[in-house]
Parts: sequence; C-alpha cells; structure tokens
Amino acid sequence: MNVAIKVRVILKGTVVLVTWLAGMLAVASVALGQGETAAKKGSEDVGAREKRVEEGLEPVDVGKDEPPLKLDLAAMMNAFNDPGMSVAVIDGYRIAWAKGYGVAELGGKVPVTTRTLFQAGSISKPVASAAMLALVEQGKLSLDEDVNMKLKSWKVPENEFTKEQKVTLRRLASHTAGLTVHGFPGYDVDEKMPTLVQIFNGEKPANTAAIRVDVVPGTLERYSGGGVTIEQQLMMDVTGKEFPALTKEMVLDKIGMSDSSYAQPLPAAWASRTAEGAYASGKPVHGRWHIYPEMAAAGLWTTPSDLAKFAIEIALSRQGKSNKVLSREMTQEMLTPTRTADGKEVSFGIGFGVETKRPGEFGHNGADEGFQALLVMNADTGQGAAIMANSDNGILVAVEVLRSVAQEYGWKYMPEERSTARQLLLVAKLKGTDAMLRKYDELKNSSDPKKRPEEFVLNMLGYQSLQSGKTDEAIKLFARNVEEFPQSGNVYDSLGEAYAKAGKKERAIENYEKSLKLDPKNQNAVVWLKKLRDEK
Repeated sequence: MNVAIKVRVILKGTVVLVTWLAGMLAVASVALGQGETAAKKGSEDVGAREKRVEEGLEPVDVGKDEPPLKLDLAAMMNAFNDPGMSVAVIDGYRIAWAKGYGVAELGGKVPVTTRTLFQAGSISKPVASAAMLALVEQGKLSLDEDVNMKLKSWKVPENEFTKEQKVTLRRLASHTAGLTVHGFPGYDVDEKMPTLVQIFNGEKPANTAAIRVDVVPGTLERYSGGGVTIEQQLMMDVTGKEFPALTKEMVLDKIGMSDSSYAQPLPAAWASRTAEGAYASGKPVHGRWHIYPEMAAAGLWTTPSDLAKFAIEIALSRQGKSNKVLSREMTQEMLTPTRTADGKEVSFGIGFGVETKRPGEFGHNGADEGFQALLVMNADTGQGAAIMANSDNGILVAVEVLRSVAQEYGWKYMPEERSTARQLLLVAKLKGTDAMLRKYDELKNSSDPKKRPEEFVLNMLGYQSLQSGKTDEAIKLFARNVEEFPQSGNVYDSLGEAYAKAGKKERAIENYEKSLKLDPKNQNAVVWLKKLRDEK
C-alpha cells in the first residue's frame, strides 16, 4: 500500500442503514448555567435554534436526474451508523446550548446526555499543551531548550539528525520535531499495558514502532502523536506527578471541567458514564473502548460542554479577560502559527491547529477507536462548537452539524463547502454504490476541474467496503479506479489487496505485479507477492 495516497483517513469502513436510532434522537437537551447568550435569547428561542440546526443540514445532491436528498440529524446519524452524538454550541463566549442525541451504545436504550463521557482522541493534545505551557510560565519548563535537558525517565536518542537542531517542547507541540509515529490504536481492555518507555522504544507489549527522530528537527511539519507522548513524559518528570493528577490540577479544575479526566483506564464510577465505541461497520469496540497510556496524545475522556469551557477560556485568555490557566501573552503564543527553520508557517501553534486565513480561529479534531470528535472556536467572534460521537463515522456527521450551526449563528467564517470526496461518500451511504458511480461520472465530466474526483476518492470508498466485509463491492470500486488511473501503481496495489482478501490469488498476484512494474519502490507489493507465491 502506497502510504502517500492511502493515508489512514478517519473513515475506516462502510456503514449500513439502521432504523432503530430514529426514535432515540433529541434527548437530554439542557441550558447550561453560564448565563444567556450574547443576544440574551430566551429558552423558547434557544429551542427553536436547536431545531433549526438539527433540521438544517445541507441537502445532498445525489445526481442531476434526482432532487437533492433532504436529511435531518437523526437521518444522517442513521445513515452513518452513528449510535450517539453530543453537541455544545458556543455563542458570545458562552455555551448557548448543549444537547445529547441517540444512544450510548449500539442497540441500547440508554440515551446520550450532556454528561455522557466520550473519548476525545487528539483533542487531548491542546488540553495537555495548556498544562505544559502553565509549567513553562512557572519556570519549570522551557519551550525552546533541548527536551533531553530535563527528561529523566528516558532520553530522545541522538543521531545524525539531532547534531545541530534539537527536539524542543515547541516543536513537539507543533509537530515540527521530526519525530515518527503519527498516532496510536490504543489497547484492548484485556491486553497488557506497556510503559511509556516501552512505547518510546517500540518494545512489547507496545503496539507501535519506536518513536525516533528521522528528520532534522524544525525543518518540516509532520504530525506526530509520538512527539506529544514525549511531552507527557517530560511534564511528569519535572513535576513528579502522574499525568491525570497533573492535568486535573493545572487545567481541568481551574476551568471547571468536572466531567473530564486523563485517567486510563477510568475508575468504575466514571466508566459507568461512558459511551461505547462503535466501528463504522456497525460493530462495537470490544470492552466498550480502548485504553490509551499515551494520555497527552489521545487519552482524554470528556464532554462537549467541558471542551467548550476550555475553548472559551482560551479565547478569553487571549484577550486578557479570563486568565485562569495561562497569561494573555502565553495564550497568544499558543495560538500563533509555528514556523520552520526556513521561516515557513505551519498549521499548528502550540497544541492547537490555527488558521491565519480565518483570523481568530483555532481548533482540533480527534479519533480514538470507535470515537470521533471536533472542536472549533473563534477567539475574535466568540463563536464555536464542540461535537463528540461514539462512532468511527462521527466526524462525517459532525461536519454536517457544524455547517448547520455556522449557518444558524451567522459565523463570520463558514466551514468549507463539501469536497468531491465527501459528496460521493454521502451518495454512497444514502443511495448505494451504483448511484455513487453515476454521480462520479457526472463530476468527472464537470467543466470545473476542482470538482473532478482525484485518485484517492474511489480508493477511500473501496477500503471502506473492504473493511466492512463487502469484498465484491470493494473489487468493483478498485477495478473502476484502475480504469480511471491506469498509470498508477497504487490502484493496482489496492485491487490486488481486495482480490487477496477474496481468496483469488492469481488475480491478486497479477495486480501486484502490475503495481510493482509501475512503482518499483512499492514494498507492500513485494511483501504480498512473496506471501501469495509462498502460499501457492
């Protein structure tokens, strides 16, 4: 598999339509005790706005011969096999409303409420970075010194890449430290947990590779959850405190995030309030969820309301109006894009993603096994939203909700329009593969080159089918991609993988050979060819 094209997108499988969810929507709506909205809307008006958000999802263009398909939030969740979702909307630097939708577990009856706990995935990173920056302000850490100066439990191995440029906290938190390991799959509840040192060195029972510098630090942006885990160890080393207790003291308690914890695993009283993770295929995560010793990178349990409190505090802190955790100056540094050694601006500040073309905007999204979430806030306008779901399709639905929120509240910067890939994905989910391929042809022949599907689109949809056990459908999609991009070794590699999974070894070998001929560096094809030939 050519990782340059087949990156692990958040979508991991094809979902099937379910009907049991429809009646479970719209439960546990609350008005939080943070005052009225900036416009001092009454509760009746808040309810009306909630309803408009739920019913205001953009219709799906399924093809030129059919009217656009209108869906409300319940139908969208249903289509994507998303059992539950929780939403908090921010307006005027206050939580305007928060609401739970659906159920806490597949096929269950327990409704999602605003206090149902979800895994935040990578949204753990900016919250952890706030604690780290607080330690910087206390003089216990420095953003720009070599982290090996204060690391005690383990040191970043020196090599030819670190001779002149060093790994620093700023680089760790902005993903410019040159470190490996993008993210973490977590551990089944029945598996043995590794120590952080074992994770750093890629030693069993760790399930990820060693975290190492393989690019000169400071020279490029490359996302690394591995780097943020080093940040976690450094914070523990300088304070002598366990990470959950440290973050509770330095961030969570100060902001009033009483429904948040980095404890992995959660104590029983908290675990009883969690949602159960669900794969895109419609199967539950074994044991309800995975455990993440990589707490700073992926281990936060929380609610959208608590994430909204965090985002509001950061926004107000930047203006010097509420500096409960960080000073105005440090918050400004947190929300300023980092630059590489050659002066190139990257997409991260310290912990948060930031967008200079959308002044004031910061945020992050996250994906743990069976959970997805997104957080966006604008420090200038006081508007934002936090959305969490117990599904590997959660962000697909959350983005549609976010667009509806932005429309209802008149955001200055609207979320981007649906991409071609998203359009086709929606059609595939709602109308099936054949309808999607008809829409594909329509877009392929568009006079606007930006609408024409790229190579990765059918590959993405094919892998969703493959991961959901729909092997024949996957073969159909990969074969079509071969027709569209016959000079790409990557598409033959994908088709070979699908044939191998279907037990059609000769066809698999044939396609892997074609892939290798077009791309002699494709090691995935080399490995698979050896395996398939040995089996013969």
